[in-house]
Amino acid sequence: MTISLPRRGALLAALATPAVAIAQEAPLRVIIPQPPGGATDILARLLSEPLSRELGRSVVIENRPGANGIVAINALKQSRPDGNTIMLGGVSIFSFNPNLFPNLPYDPWRDFSWIAPIADTPFVIIAGKKMGVNTMQEFVARGRAQPERITYGSAGNGNSTHLGMEMVAERANIRLTHVPFAGSAPALTAIIAGDIDCMFSPLGSTLSAIEAGTVVPLVTMGHERSPALPNVPTLREVGLDFITLPGWYAFIGPAGLQPAVVERVNAATRTVVESAAVTQKLREAVLEPISGTAQSIQDRARTESAEIGAFIRRRGIRVE
Repeated sequence: MTISLPRRGALLAALATPAVAIAQEAPLRVIIPQPPGGATDILARLLSEPLSRELGRSVVIENRPGANGIVAINALKQSRPDGNTIMLGGVSIFSFNPNLFPNLPYDPWRDFSWIAPIADTPFVIIAGKKMGVNTMQEFVARGRAQPERITYGSAGNGNSTHLGMEMVAERANIRLTHVPFAGSAPALTAIIAGDIDCMFSPLGSTLSAIEAGTVVPLVTMGHERSPALPNVPTLREVGLDFITLPGWYAFIGPAGLQPAVVERVNAATRTVVESAAVTQKLREAVLEPISGTAQSIQDRARTESAEIGAFIRRRGIRVE
């Protein structure tokens, strides 16, 4: 979705206040809830140079991995709302964690200022060659005939790769056995080796293995077929009800950011994301650029949190 930018004159007038002017002089620190080389880290570094040019200030990446994003989000929560610190966060921190962890040290709606959406992650279900299935219909038939015999890997308990597969299994009326790993890469390695059967994965993490023929793509999760896998059907095409499987990234700030700061970073982010060069780079990274207001991404996160929360409670899923 593309939304027209605020008038430049209005932004310049808003930025004329002394507090905002001071904020613009310092580097912009972007907290990342993953180690270097992770998907969020790669996205942040892809955006950092064009965002720096658009804002007229340097952008510094700070990796704060750990505890399903809780280490990073706590660092953001404790930051001063001076416009110098934001976080590149994703759906797990804001829509998954509040429904999974009973005593989170943050409130996703009260403790932060929402700034701008950036990109969506397409998902795919892959099977190992040793599993011996080539279509989603064969996969579902195997699952119904052999409850809990099919094993699937994930990047960890409560991760989108865990919840996404459980949501698909519910729609397909099958029961699978979950094998969590410490990240997507070791899970993919296990599938290729034949140690586990399948995985619900971000397409960008598995596309090279798919193209190499070491795993079999069964179905994608989008409303339409992925340009990267035009011959692979969507979940809806194979006769299963389409389900919302979010994988968005967005910029978030600490609570109390001045509206002028939010507007400036939002406008700069939209300019960057909508540029031809960045759009091409995002799609090369198998990400779909999205653009909108701070309110639009917060509303989306709230809606998805309610939907995912209902599913988690229905299935009794908990992460200790």
